[in-house]
Amino acid sequence: MALRSRRGTSPLPTAHHGTDLLGRCIVFAWALVVGALLFAGGRAEAQKLPEGNSCIDCHRGIGDPRVTPPAEKFPQDIHLAKGILCQDCHGGDPRNFDPKGSMNPAKGFIGKPKHQAIPQLCGKCHSNAAYMKKFNPTIRVDQVQEYLTSVHGRKLREGDQKVATCISCHDVHNIRAIKDQQAWTYPVKVVETCGRCHGDAKYMEGYKIATDVVDKYKKSVHYEALTKKGDLSAPTCNVCHGNHGATPPGVDSVANVCGTCHSLTADFFNQSPHKKAFAAMGLAPCVTCHSNHDVTKPSDTLVGTDQQAVCVNCHDPASAGYQKAAAIRTSLDELRGAVQRAAGILDRAEHAGMEVSQAKFELRGATDALLKTRATVHRFDPVAIRNLSDEGVQVANKMYDKGVKAMDDLRFRHRGLWISVGIILVAIAGLVLKIREIDRRRG
Repeated sequence: MALRSRRGTSPLPTAHHGTDLLGRCIVFAWALVVGALLFAGGRAEAQKLPEGNSCIDCHRGIGDPRVTPPAEKFPQDIHLAKGILCQDCHGGDPRNFDPKGSMNPAKGFIGKPKHQAIPQLCGKCHSNAAYMKKFNPTIRVDQVQEYLTSVHGRKLREGDQKVATCISCHDVHNIRAIKDQQAWTYPVKVVETCGRCHGDAKYMEGYKIATDVVDKYKKSVHYEALTKKGDLSAPTCNVCHGNHGATPPGVDSVANVCGTCHSLTADFFNQSPHKKAFAAMGLAPCVTCHSNHDVTKPSDTLVGTDQQAVCVNCHDPASAGYQKAAAIRTSLDELRGAVQRAAGILDRAEHAGMEVSQAKFELRGATDALLKTRATVHRFDPVAIRNLSDEGVQVANKMYDKGVKAMDDLRFRHRGLWISVGIILVAIAGLVLKIREIDRRRG
């Protein structure tokens, strides 16, 4: 008979019912947590628009594609999150729902600012240190001054109506925080932002600037590191060209720009005979051999006397430079080959179950030597490169010998195993014969 409660006929809670109730409570609590997180995320993404604001109410209600989008985009804007509203940029009186009053020029209403006025309009706040430090004590306040020194800024002062201003790169009414992945200035987005102008051949007509730079950059090792490997420190347009003070680097500055990341390589180049030679010939360091926007992953084939080597572009077979290039390539090939050979046999030994972890660790010495040798190539000193290469080859050869020994030990163990198995089989066979002989005698 089922148990009944004291108050009625409902069954008493059994262990099963208690477990079920506990499970439901846990699910409900988890749903509350997830909902709260989603709600908080939504609040962080889209801010609540202020009520009783004639600018927002009118623009959202009109439904005109010329004036409605600003009000629809503004909830995502970083300025709204900081309490900065329409009138702080456009002036006017948002408390007055009469257009003649809300958009009164006497109250500072400027509507859509002129193209030339945008930097100064943004600079009204962003150049005011006392004001900006309230939001971020470390924020820069020299962006407008830098912009005015740039090619963009100079073109704007000349009356260019197409040149980029603040809103060309940061958007307008939907300006995101710098670290926001949707921001036009987020590292992964920068190439698209710059490409809207610089990748548009029709828009760039008359400027005499190449418009294939975006396509070239997307083939580069820098773009691969940025987008496929997620390395946000990888160079994109503004890293090399600057952002607010954007000025295409001249011949002298290119090496300085590359050298901010590739400092060791830059030091080696400055010690090389090519530094003076390039300067005398008017050649730009770094980009003469590696290009600029379409910088591909460097390989040893860039050096030497093969057809794909860049050395042969300047050095003919009768020159000393040609012979040095050949010697440098030989050193690289020997070291790379030694490392690959040692790594190959150690991998085979490891896969076969042999303990070679120490040898693989020591092989890093040869790998490091290869990296140093490749960097030292920029000194274009065959002797120095040969010395580094020889050190690495010695280490690699020793590790190769250890790999050979490991494989010899493996073969010895295999031979010993098969000999042991053979002896055991012979012993078993002999034992079987002996047992049969004994059985025959008894029979």
